[in-house]
Amino acid sequence: KVQVVESGGGLVQAGGSLRLSCTASGLTFADYAIGWFRQAPGKEREGVSYINSDGRVTIYADSVKGRFTISRDNAKKTLYLQMNSLKPDDTAMYYCAVKTGSGTWNDQNLYDYWGQGTQVTVSS
Repeated sequence: KVQVVESGGGLVQAGGSLRLSCTASGLTFADYAIGWFRQAPGKEREGVSYINSDGRVTIYADSVKGRFTISRDNAKKTLYLQMNSLKPDDTAMYYCAVKTGSGTWNDQNLYDYWGQGTQVTVSS
């Protein structure tokens, strides 16, 4: 059974930093691209960032470009999202998801395995 678990969320002041982590078990971690998504209250879930299986290709939503960095350690089977210069608009539940289909990085239908999410709250 595939399990995806996020951690690292919390409450931070605007301008601060957090690092999210994601682990995935029950599959060969290094074989899959992985994405970070987020959902703010009253809003649809949106793509935040993507990294391909070997970590050489990364993509970011315009809203986080230059502030967030996605990375992975396949030996540790762990994905990271370093979030700097956080803004209140970054407040959301953050989800890690394993991409199993081919296509656009932020097409959520291409991701079969999702974690339960970790809450990030940025105070002004």
